[in-house]
Amino acid sequence: MKRQLIIVAAGEGKRMQEKIPKQFIEIEGKPVLMWTLLLFENCKIDFPVILVLSEKNFTVWEQLCKKHKFTLPHKIIRGGNTRFESVYNGLSEVKDDCLVAIHDGVRPFASINVIENVFKEAEKYGNAVPSIKIKDSLRQITGETNTSISRENIRQIQTPQIFKSEILLKSYRENKNNNLTDDASIVEKTGYKINLVEGNEENIKITTQSDLIMASALIKHFPY
Repeated sequence: MKRQLIIVAAGEGKRMQEKIPKQFIEIEGKPVLMWTLLLFENCKIDFPVILVLSEKNFTVWEQLCKKHKFTLPHKIIRGGNTRFESVYNGLSEVKDDCLVAIHDGVRPFASINVIENVFKEAEKYGNAVPSIKIKDSLRQITGETNTSISRENIRQIQTPQIFKSEILLKSYRENKNNNLTDDASIVEKTGYKINLVEGNEENIKITTQSDLIMASALIKHFPY
């Protein structure tokens, strides 16, 4: 099947506590978002990529592309007030029967092997979502008490989350005005079973200052 990629990068990244959104922060000479786009250059995706940005950051991104001589083909789409709205706007560009990958703009460390595996599993089962096991002990808070819970049946979800286009389009159309921030949850709400596949631990979502430190170390070992 044909492949399509939607990179969601319309957020403001307030938890980073920086003057600019986290996707534009430079690591090892390039903005985080550029590293994320370069990651997919080695995958068999039908370009141009759909890049969803806040409209007020269109010029910022254009200037960054000129500064870094970044010419990887992509089409910019205006983001919404929520992640749901941003993905929905991006889906307006999906025309053909294809596999659609939704990926966070601040996840530049998804393994190429994982990406390919998620695509293959999605083609087979209709959807595929990368996940990893939880290492730390977990406790659940209920009111003023807290209790230990088993981590054996808990998974940490990552992106890219990949779906057959008809499944994803149907799910988003039927769940408008929804506050869900995870594509798999939206598809599941429509009645589809979610297929989990093994992700990679390096595939962090850059959210805080400590993530930037980790990202600077990881970027030297990734095949961009």
